[in-house]
Amino acid sequence: MSGDMAQPTGGAFLLEACGSRKIFTPEQFSEEQLMFHKTAVDFLLHEVMPRSKDIENKKEGVVPNLLRKAADVGLLSLEIPEQFGGLGLDVATSMLVAEAISRHGSFSVSLGAHTGIGTLPIVYFGNAKQREKYLPRLNSGELLAAYALTEPTSGSDALGAKTKAVLNKEGTHYVLNGSKQWITNAGFADVFIVFAKVDGEKFTAFIVERKTTGFSIGAEEHKMGIRGSSTCQLTFEDAPVPKENVLGEVGKGHKIAFNILNHGRLKLGVGSNGASKYVLGIAVAYAKSRKAFGQAITNFGLIKEKIGEMGSRIFVAEAMGYRTCGLIDHAHEIIDKADPEADKKRFSALEEFSIESSILKVFGSEVTSYVVDQGVQIHGGYGYSEEYAVERAYRDARINRIFEGTNEINRMLIPGTLLKRAMQGKVLLMDYFSVLQQELEGGKVTPPDAAGYMGKERAVVESLKRVTIYVLQQAAMKYMQDIEKEQEILALIADLCIDVFGMDSAVARAAQMQDSKHALASWAKSATELFIAQAHNRINDGARQVIVEISEGDDRQARLQNLETLTLPYEASIISLRRTLSETIIEKEAYPL
Repeated sequence: MSGDMAQPTGGAFLLEACGSRKIFTPEQFSEEQLMFHKTAVDFLLHEVMPRSKDIENKKEGVVPNLLRKAADVGLLSLEIPEQFGGLGLDVATSMLVAEAISRHGSFSVSLGAHTGIGTLPIVYFGNAKQREKYLPRLNSGELLAAYALTEPTSGSDALGAKTKAVLNKEGTHYVLNGSKQWITNAGFADVFIVFAKVDGEKFTAFIVERKTTGFSIGAEEHKMGIRGSSTCQLTFEDAPVPKENVLGEVGKGHKIAFNILNHGRLKLGVGSNGASKYVLGIAVAYAKSRKAFGQAITNFGLIKEKIGEMGSRIFVAEAMGYRTCGLIDHAHEIIDKADPEADKKRFSALEEFSIESSILKVFGSEVTSYVVDQGVQIHGGYGYSEEYAVERAYRDARINRIFEGTNEINRMLIPGTLLKRAMQGKVLLMDYFSVLQQELEGGKVTPPDAAGYMGKERAVVESLKRVTIYVLQQAAMKYMQDIEKEQEILALIADLCIDVFGMDSAVARAAQMQDSKHALASWAKSATELFIAQAHNRINDGARQVIVEISEGDDRQARLQNLETLTLPYEASIISLRRTLSETIIEKEAYPL
């Protein structure tokens, strides 16, 4: 990404002028990045897809063998440092590979659990001996990994875990007792990242090997979707784990658990674009071949509506996702590799953009949910048949809104983290709001700059940023420390932030495509205009709802009037835009970018 401005902080998109910063987009992928994407696609098409039925039926050994084959072409090595046999590549490349593999839900989940939440805790938090012992073997596929956080009575409330660890009298081993549930890769994993409370109090991470005495693995779960991924319960009955297998510090396991989930959210949010593009492609191919009333159903307006809408949402999801990858990679680039704290600093960059990661997780998973639902609808009755790939994609997509913290939890995190960072002075929301409030009280709000390419759209986005900050501040003033209890309010504000980040990213991407004279710059502009028109309405409705909920009488009317003052009008021909977008997609029989 461009170095023309200082490195931003997480959440800064609310404060920076729309389009003022060059962002990283898919149009900037290097030849090397595209090569890794092609490698992943080829592996999926030639190795994974031909075994799809075996994977779905959980045929023994199929997924582990495929993971080891993936190691042979470097797909397990992307984020492992070079000194341990890995490739040490950038985040964008890793996400691009995740996007390619996400076309097959079950295998994607298995690969992601190994390379991400199963391996990265050791990459970022392992000591020298742990890294030397495990990372080369995880890199080669000799060892396969899993991540064990969830328990039968604690899911999103991870710190409510009841699995207990007690140091033995000799001081050599921690003895674990308890259980874990919904553990991906459990049926074949060799190494598990397990969280337990030392003495029932200190939340701590451990590296647990499969051969550990007293450690048992339950039967495979039979699931609605991602049927081919291994999911089992774990049980610990006086299971001794060597003291040297404590990962990080005793009592600091929450840092590992929550920050690794940030990475998982990022990967899920960006990676899910691959599934969305795949389903869009097969839906359009089916629609072009399906005849009704003497013509292909792609000629019908309501089919074009679905296709155009899918294309617009995917475009925005891509813009948001790779923008965030670029921010993280830029932060990584300025870290001295010789710095003994380099890996910790790299991980801190992931943590810095936890707000964006939660946004991506929610938006990406919900775009995919929309796309698979419309994909089934386009197929009609055939979409309900196992003979058509869209049926599996529909089932597989549902888990994405639950994985890596439910979308409800992530909606709580977005405004909650923004407010926390504002109080710490890391995001200057208070300063911004102070100026905004003075302008409102003075009856003269500075209009956003509307000059240049897509100036109208940029100005509208700026106005909606102001609305979002105003509403966030009003809710914070109303509830103070108790705002965390107001989940419905927080969810409404989260959706404002999500739409703002989406609009801001889409405008920046479309403008950069225009600057580079990209062949599909006009298509990108239409996709952006469509999204802004819809987000404009959503934000206005959501903002008004928050104000109505937190105020009454004259105070309510005054605040609603402030919203009117801050909001610029925006109209667009939504039907025409969708038709325009759909024509290109239908012609190419695929997402066009």
